[in-house]
Amino acid sequence: MPLHVKIIIGLILGIIYALLSSYMGWNQFTLNWINPFGDIFIRLLKFIAVPLVLFSIIAGISSLTDLTKLGRLGLKTMVAYMTTTVLAVGIGLLLVNVLKPGNYIAESQRAQNRVQYELWVQATPGVEILDGKSFLTDPAYADLADEVEISEADAADIQAKMEAAKEMRGGSPLQFLVDFVPENIFAALSDGGKMLQVIFFGIFFGIVLIQLPPAQTKTVIDFVNGTNEVFLKMVEIVMNAAPFFVFALMAGVIAQMADTPAEVIEIFKGLASYSIVLSLGLFLMIFVIYPLIVKLLVRELTISEFLRRISPAQFLAFSTSSSAATLPVTMECVRDNIGVSKNVTNFVLPIGATVNMDGTSLYQGVAVVFMAQMHMVDLSIAQQLTIVLTATLASIGSAAVPSAGLVMMIIVLESVGLNPAWIAIIFPVDRILDMIRTVVNVTGDATVSTIIAQSEGELDVNTGY
Repeated sequence: MPLHVKIIIGLILGIIYALLSSYMGWNQFTLNWINPFGDIFIRLLKFIAVPLVLFSIIAGISSLTDLTKLGRLGLKTMVAYMTTTVLAVGIGLLLVNVLKPGNYIAESQRAQNRVQYELWVQATPGVEILDGKSFLTDPAYADLADEVEISEADAADIQAKMEAAKEMRGGSPLQFLVDFVPENIFAALSDGGKMLQVIFFGIFFGIVLIQLPPAQTKTVIDFVNGTNEVFLKMVEIVMNAAPFFVFALMAGVIAQMADTPAEVIEIFKGLASYSIVLSLGLFLMIFVIYPLIVKLLVRELTISEFLRRISPAQFLAFSTSSSAATLPVTMECVRDNIGVSKNVTNFVLPIGATVNMDGTSLYQGVAVVFMAQMHMVDLSIAQQLTIVLTATLASIGSAAVPSAGLVMMIIVLESVGLNPAWIAIIFPVDRILDMIRTVVNVTGDATVSTIIAQSEGELDVNTGY
C-alpha cells in the first residue's frame, strides 16, 4: 500500500476516533495518552528540518561550478515565490469581494459591531474611520454602544500576539536585512524560528567552498554530502511511522477544539461563511492554480500525476500545520517522486519553506475584508491593495509554525487602520483552517521547485512512479 494511502487512512481514522472520543467523554484520555505522539512526530521532523536545510543548501551550492547560475537560480526563485504570493492574495480578495461572507452575519449584529468599531476609533489616537460614515451620531444606533466582550483567555492570547507583532514592526526599514545575518550560527541552528539565518549561512558557506581549490575542500564536501544523506535517511525512517503519528495528531487537534461533537459543529456554524470562502480560495490554489501552472510548463506531468506525487507532503502538511516540519518530506517527494534535481531541490525548497506563505497571505486578505464586512466597514480598492502589499511583505520570513499567520494579521489590520483585537473573531476556526493553509504553502513550494527545475533543464520526470 502506498505511503500516501496509509497517511489518508490514519488521518480519517484520527478524525473518526476524535469525534467518538468527544461523544464518549474520552477527550482527557486522548489529550493525555494519544496527543503526545503527535507532538513527538512534529518534534522529530523539526529537529531534522534545520540541519537538513543547512547541509542541503551547502551541498547544492558546492555542486555548482558557475556562480552566475546560482544568481540566476536565486532570482528565479524569489520572483516565482513573490508572483504566486500576489496571485494567492488576489484570488482571496476577489472571492471575498464577490461572495461577501461578512454580510451573512445578522444585520443587528453587524450594526452593533460597527458601533463597537467606532468606539475603538474614538479611543485610539491616530486612527480614523476608514469609510467616513458615523453610526454613533445616528439615534437609531445609540443603544448599541456596548463594550466588546472578549474572554480572558482570548484577551491574553491577543495581547501576546500584539506584543510579537510590535517586535516585528520595530527597528529600521532595513531591519529585515539585519535579521538575515546571524550573530551566532549555533544559536540560529538551535532556534527553529531563525531559518532565514541558517539559509544565509548555508549560501555563504557554499559560495566560499566552491571558490577554494578542490584539493582543500574535498573532505568538507564529502562530509556535507554524507551528512545530508544521513538526515534524508532519518526522514525515510520517521515517515514509515507517519500513518500512526498522523492519527495521533488529528485526534489531538479535534480533542483540543471542543468537548463534544455538537460544540465542534457550533464553532464552525457561527463562522461558516468565512470558513467556506477561505477554504474555496485555498482549494482553488491547491487543486487548480498550482497544478495548472505545472501542467502548462511541464508537459510530462498531468494535474492528477503532480498531485499524486506530492500527496505525502500535502497530507503531512495538513496534519502538522507546519511548513518547516513538512520540509524534509517535501524535499523527498519533489526529488524522488517528481524528478527535480538535487541542486534545485536543496536550494529552492528550504527558501520556500521560509519565505513562501501563499496560503497565509490569501487567508490574511480574506480574513481582513471579512472582518471589515461584518463591522460594516467599506474598504476602498486602495485600502485593499494596501492589504495585498502588506500581507505579501509580512509573509516573507513568517515563522513556518502553526498559527504564525495570526501575528502577521495584526500587522495587516493595523496597516489599514482596523482593530487588531478582531483576530479573536476567527480564533475558534483558525487551527483547522491553518492546516489547509499549510497544504497551500507546501504545494506552492513543490510547484515553484518543479518549474524552476524545468527552466534550468534539471527536471527528469520519474515515469516509473
